[in-house]
Amino acid sequence: MPAYHSQFNENTEYRIIGNMALLPIKTKFRGPAPSAPSDTDDIIDEALDLFRANCLFRNFEIKGNADRVLIYLILFISDGLNRLVKNPSQKEAMKNLNTKALDNFALPGEPGFPLNALYSAPSNRSDADLLRQYLTQLRQELANRLVERVYVDGKPSKWWMCFQKRKFMNKSL
Repeated sequence: MPAYHSQFNENTEYRIIGNMALLPIKTKFRGPAPSAPSDTDDIIDEALDLFRANCLFRNFEIKGNADRVLIYLILFISDGLNRLVKNPSQKEAMKNLNTKALDNFALPGEPGFPLNALYSAPSNRSDADLLRQYLTQLRQELANRLVERVYVDGKPSKWWMCFQKRKFMNKSL
């Protein structure tokens, strides 16, 4: 059975940095991402919807630049679920994941980035700064939406937490 890929792969009008697409998102956080219409799914909704199916795969064939964004978001979801292991309250979980979203992280091409074989480095310093801002914006929005999805009745859903030990492609951020 093949893994699920991003629906944004077919659209080539998005700006590319390295080989990651700057996709539109629905967000309240400031950043370089274009604004997405509120009535359609964005890449974050897609990552949350496809996480539980895709995290079971050890291999993932990349079919476009949007798939690289999807891989990054799935890995961030996995790390986020690992931070919720001790079952903090919803407010503490939001604070914890927002801290994780704003932490310093490695970009493609830097030594600490786990998927350097699949991603190319930004071509110059301004592209690297733009990519860092975009990924920070994605991480912040994803942290908020993940807490909203995982917490049901004030407690983490067991149907989400059962995937916390799974490692997508045997990698973590």
